[in-house]
Amino acid sequence: MSPRILIVLHQEHSSPGRVGHLLQAAGFHLDIRRPPLGDRLPETLEEHAGAVIFGGPMSANDPEEFVKHETEWLAVPLREEKPFLGICLGAQMLANHLGASVAPHPEGQVEIGWYPLRATEDGRALMEQWPQMVYHFHREGFELPRSATLLATGDVYPNQAFRYGSHAWGLQFHAELTQVMMHRWVVRGAHRFALTGAQQGRMHLEGRLIHDAALRAWLVAFLTRIFGTADCVAARCV
Repeated sequence: MSPRILIVLHQEHSSPGRVGHLLQAAGFHLDIRRPPLGDRLPETLEEHAGAVIFGGPMSANDPEEFVKHETEWLAVPLREEKPFLGICLGAQMLANHLGASVAPHPEGQVEIGWYPLRATEDGRALMEQWPQMVYHFHREGFELPRSATLLATGDVYPNQAFRYGSHAWGLQFHAELTQVMMHRWVVRGAHRFALTGAQQGRMHLEGRLIHDAALRAWLVAFLTRIFGTADCVAARCV
């Protein structure tokens, strides 16, 4: 049986998108759960090769029970040293779990569209090639947790990618969107384009034509760096 990756989504019709496609192509089975809809998270990841928590329209600071539970649940992959990736909301939950704050920009700025990314020295040591532009859809950012390593920074929200320990990773930006997903976000999230710093929908779609190939190539290498391949996991590659 193929090794499983726990996939945590936050809406009924949410998709793991390109991350899911690439993990399946690497030989993993996706165990998809949606805590807001009543799905429970496993008490251990002994039967999983890792986990990914994706984004959502809610805040990591919301009082809903599933938000608190997911944030507390992150003790499981950290304790068991299983590969974990948090994307947007998932990264903010990880930051909260590690004692860092999640909050809006002090000047009300958002990142909705394509924005520059700069790898730090530690980021370049990890991976030589990073995308110069990445896609965002968020109104809050996170402080860098204590003892975490900053891998990439940006102009509006300085903390864009980090690593904690040897197995936990957080990304503020979205590399997982397929073309269909981006069209859906542009249509359903159009009311947010009036927020300070947001780009209009046409810029989202035009930017994809220019920047997405580099973002996808980076994601392939990044996921391999975190999770490896199913064959390698089964063989317990070093």
